[in-house]
Amino acid sequence: MKTIAIFDIGKTNKKLLLFNEKYEMVYQYAETLEQTIDEDGFECEDLNALKNFLRSALEKVKQNKEFEIIALNFSGYGASLVYLDANGKEVGQLYSYLKPFSEELRQKLTDTYGIEEKLSAETASPFLGSLNSGLQPYALKYEKPALYSQISKALHFPQYLAYLFGAEPISELTSIGCHTRLWNFEKNKYHDWVAQEGLSNLFPPIQTSDTVFERNGILIGSGLHDSSSALIPYLKSFTEPFILISTGTWSICLNPFNSSPLTEDELKQDCLSFISFEGHQVKASRLFAGQMHEDAVKLIARHFGVNKDFYKNLKPTTHDSRLEPYSANLEHYQTSEEAYYAFMNQLVSRQIKALELILTPQIKQIFIDGGFSKNPFFSQGLKMAFPEITFYAAELAQASSLGAALAIHEQWNSKPLPKDLIRFKEV
Repeated sequence: MKTIAIFDIGKTNKKLLLFNEKYEMVYQYAETLEQTIDEDGFECEDLNALKNFLRSALEKVKQNKEFEIIALNFSGYGASLVYLDANGKEVGQLYSYLKPFSEELRQKLTDTYGIEEKLSAETASPFLGSLNSGLQPYALKYEKPALYSQISKALHFPQYLAYLFGAEPISELTSIGCHTRLWNFEKNKYHDWVAQEGLSNLFPPIQTSDTVFERNGILIGSGLHDSSSALIPYLKSFTEPFILISTGTWSICLNPFNSSPLTEDELKQDCLSFISFEGHQVKASRLFAGQMHEDAVKLIARHFGVNKDFYKNLKPTTHDSRLEPYSANLEHYQTSEEAYYAFMNQLVSRQIKALELILTPQIKQIFIDGGFSKNPFFSQGLKMAFPEITFYAAELAQASSLGAALAIHEQWNSKPLPKDLIRFKEV
């Protein structure tokens, strides 16, 4: 069976999937890897463990005579960079985007390059500290000059994954365009501050998202930012305007039909713009919903002495507690169910506000994919808030992986795109 292999590397789950020529998933393997700590004692990705996983997972599936792997591509989390020295070896760590960013450096950037609001508008991203991955090498330059002096290239994480399998070091637009603060969206090039700091010299040449390299008889894709990759199956399937709510650690609302410049108010409320695999601007809003949900469920389960899956059989209800503000002081609640209802009421309220920030009048359909597509509290809460819009739970658990496969469809697959790439049901 001819297949494409996709590594989908999230912060928590590391997956290898195979799709056949009809884009049916025919194999899946996943691991959760322990993190390590960087030289400052902050948690970060363990690159050695990751490399071992990548090589052993692919080698294992290569030995399966049932599959012939024609191509390999990558979907990886954004806001992360891997640095290489002149010999192509890693320098330092893959530093976490959750690592605190120095207020002194923030002020230095503002003093040198003008008011923060202007920089935010031009780079289509609010100030997010280390989550603006372009600020990470800026921090290294001033805080770790000895390490910085060893850096020859900086690769966005998805392109680093491709590099490990023989792809040339390149930069790619979906990775450059994910709240990095590197890209001037008005001028469609690196922002002036990036060039003036010498950072643009670290980034390899920009290639399109469908770039492939042939290595050992396999086509190696260049990798994509996971949220932008998750949008690809929808862009290839629907022509009528839609919004995708892609849920995981982050819940990201993506409106590919809204390319209006970000206002100061939108930036203050955590809106930003991505770049699609076709190079178009996509307005987005973000909520740390998946992480908030995971943290709350752990606390509630521990407090009430119940299994962490306790919420999975609950159904939305008109129980009074849903109307109360959620309190992290769980003594306010008599049962785990009552606490969960209140938490989800708060989470959905925040998700409604995030969605409203990017909503445009022509949107009549919204797709929810990822973990929250199966959460009735989430989908029913949104449906009640926007009765004029049809909401669909997409039965596409691996949207970012499928997107990475579709991005290089023409290069590896001679068959036409199937008409039923996405199965979905109205909520």
